[in-house]
Amino acid sequence: MSNPVASVGQPATAGLRATAVRLFLTCWIVYTLHFASNTVREIYLALAIGDRFSFRVDEYQGLHPDLFEKPGYGWHINSNPGVSMVAAVPYALLRPAIDAAVRRVNQARASSGVREPPVYESPWPMAREFYAEAWRRGLDVKFGLAAFVMQSLAMAPSSAGGVVLMFLLLARLFGSQTTALWLALLYGFATPVFFRTGYLNHNLMLGHFVFFGLLLVWNPAGMFSWSLPTRTFLAGATGGAAVLFDYSGVVFLLGLFLYAVLRRGPDVEATPVRTALWYALGAAGPILLLWFYQWRSFGHPFYPAQHWMPPVAWKDQGYHGMGTPQPDLFVALGFDYRFGLFPSGPLFLFALAGPWFNRRGRRLLAGREMAVLAGLSLGLWLFASGIHYTRLQFNTGIRYLAPAFPLLFVLAAPALARLPRRIVYFCSVAALAHSWCLAMYRDVERGLGLAEPLVRVLTGGFQLPVLTVLSRMKGAYGDYFAEGVSPLPLFALAAAAIYGLWRWAPGSPPLEVGSDAAPVARASRSGPPTLC
Repeated sequence: MSNPVASVGQPATAGLRATAVRLFLTCWIVYTLHFASNTVREIYLALAIGDRFSFRVDEYQGLHPDLFEKPGYGWHINSNPGVSMVAAVPYALLRPAIDAAVRRVNQARASSGVREPPVYESPWPMAREFYAEAWRRGLDVKFGLAAFVMQSLAMAPSSAGGVVLMFLLLARLFGSQTTALWLALLYGFATPVFFRTGYLNHNLMLGHFVFFGLLLVWNPAGMFSWSLPTRTFLAGATGGAAVLFDYSGVVFLLGLFLYAVLRRGPDVEATPVRTALWYALGAAGPILLLWFYQWRSFGHPFYPAQHWMPPVAWKDQGYHGMGTPQPDLFVALGFDYRFGLFPSGPLFLFALAGPWFNRRGRRLLAGREMAVLAGLSLGLWLFASGIHYTRLQFNTGIRYLAPAFPLLFVLAAPALARLPRRIVYFCSVAALAHSWCLAMYRDVERGLGLAEPLVRVLTGGFQLPVLTVLSRMKGAYGDYFAEGVSPLPLFALAAAAIYGLWRWAPGSPPLEVGSDAAPVARASRSGPPTLC
């Protein structure tokens, strides 16, 4: 079987692969280090699948407001199952070790005679109640270990893979591995990708799938050597998977379909009808799986989980909280100080200037691809502005627009490459500092919203989310974490691993530029990117 990444000259291909592997491992290390132990609703379904191969989460009733009971069908999560199905795989593989640790801890507690949970000094009453109830049920250790496994072996690898895809695309657009590498690192660590990868999140993982599907249809500079029917089938599968993850994925399912069917060029041999059939075949698998899940969980294949949930705030608006776009929500999604797109990721502002810089000199992106990237992003924005539950983002940070992160960054790439380097460096450093603080101190609900993490880190020092949680559990695990734990040793260990990964690995020669890749930026092997 041929390699799906097309050759651009053998030495360049080997160097590209080596850099891609090291970039993936670097992202995976950093993302895993910033793991947050949030037990989100998707974790409960992943546990049920991994433990009993079941969609019912009856044993976790009352632990989360997004768990509800449908009479005759048991308890279920108020969400699509896609990301839970992905996360259930690593959990099921490591379940014997997790179960052994849970048994040992619970046996020790039983023998100690302690009947009341330790104090959990969280500022949030619901978090304190959740921890106390999980402790009483003997589930606290299970939740923590399972959340770590799902984040480190499902969420973090998917985001690392998304960064690698961004690197491979930009290497072909710019004709420079170095420029592509630095921009990909900005995408991975100077945007909310860093923040959202802290724990299992279906919105961001949906975005990685869609980005892969877009590249399959686009196939810039012969990026994939698979045949057109194969690429179209896989693109359809990513579009179907987007809906399996969340119903906002309908925007991408239809958008990729239109892009694939209407796209014409020298590499497009199939008729629109054949392309549509291949795409539909690919999308059918995930869609049928979603219908099967809904039938088994609620007794009807076509009604979403939201159709069955009990009354909650905004459920009476539109169809169970979904309606037409609301102007105030549209503006809030872009500019709210707690979850707005641009306050969360200032580098996305360059996407607004991307089309202008794409016109100067050689064009990086064809007008068709610019329109697709902008259209899909705007479509998601409009869809999310019609969901009244969007208002709940104030306590979790940016989430609904996460699938658009890679699309917007590609739009921003021409501006980031062609603006004066002093401007780009200043904005990049500021965005990186903001993003890292957000990943370390995740609370955006109180105080200054998205600016609060920066203030907290500047006044309180570096931290890691899981260490912060452990330090609040007074006496839960002895006195090891009672006074807090410095994250600096873990930072030093990760830095040493990353340094060794890049310092002693075989070198990567620069990308050989062919006739189909426009070299708008050149760089030396060792220096920073050369910006035009």
